Amino acid sequence: MINREWHLLSRPVGWPKPEDFALVEAEVPTPREGQVLVRNRYLSVDPYMRGRMSAAKSYVAPFELGKVMQGGAVGEVIESNAEGIEPGDHVLHFLGWREYAAVDAQHAVKVDPQAAPLSTYLGVLGMTGLTAYAGLLRTAAFKEGDSVFVSGAAGAVGSQVGQMAKLKGASRVIGSAGSDDKVKLLVEEYGFDAAFNYKNGSVAEQLREAAPDGVDVYFDNVGGDHLEAAIGQLNEGGRIVICGMISVYNNTEPAPGPKNLARLIQTRGRIEGLLVGDHYDLQPQFVQEVGPWVASGALKYRETVVEGIENNLEAFLGVLRGDNTGKMIVQL
Repeated sequence: MINREWHLLSRPVGWPKPEDFALVEAEVPTPREGQVLVRNRYLSVDPYMRGRMSAAKSYVAPFELGKVMQGGAVGEVIESNAEGIEPGDHVLHFLGWREYAAVDAQHAVKVDPQAAPLSTYLGVLGMTGLTAYAGLLRTAAFKEGDSVFVSGAAGAVGSQVGQMAKLKGASRVIGSAGSDDKVKLLVEEYGFDAAFNYKNGSVAEQLREAAPDGVDVYFDNVGGDHLEAAIGQLNEGGRIVICGMISVYNNTEPAPGPKNLARLIQTRGRIEGLLVGDHYDLQPQFVQEVGPWVASGALKYRETVVEGIENNLEAFLGVLRGDNTGKMIVQL
């Protein structure tokens, strides 16, 4: 049996190029004591992976050159050398970018394919959903009646943030996205009060029109001109959550910061970074509250599914380009 896996060959400068990577054939690993062998069924590709391709010091170690990369994955256990997990079980783990993985049982979380589709454990019921939940309710300290602006609002995290805010009683939810079709999706399916295509003109001007009374919470997935525009519309006591800055991930030079930071003095506004790893204590509460929303259809989600391990890299590059609507998933 052959195990195909993606290796990082060189650290990308600017936009990642195909020659920075290689799809390598290797032997299927044999699980050691305390491990399970998983046949991956769905793989996750996410914007944060671009940072791990760099050698720069960050909150997580960079990918090693010449070795298989990592990422969220869910699959079926086909061999077990660990108590509590049996062949036929399905588990969530972090050894993606490959077809088969020998996973330490302590790092494998059993999931129920009868309760929800397997792919949702990588998205709306997984890390991206928890990111939205923790970022909105804990980091942003959202309260009923708040006006919320979300950038990258048609993406995996942004689409959940906006819907959760509506379900929790936001007075107004505004989203930005990169196409007219995505804008339509935000308003007509996800229930946003307003949305705009950031490619159609000044973000600051479009946000002022969409949020004439300002915003209390800005959930940032983009950075750049979106962050500056949000600061310009921030109400007194407003909160800004920095979840991602996809607009600058491939820059070769540092991007200039917002020119209007001094406005935070006037508004007594707050900016705080968000890492979902700091909030896993919310997991039980998250599943208890969000699971029924998903089951009932109150919280909607989309997935962009790419078929085949050979297309894993293209799926990742698609996330950086904004090709996805909702969570980008690779199905094996």
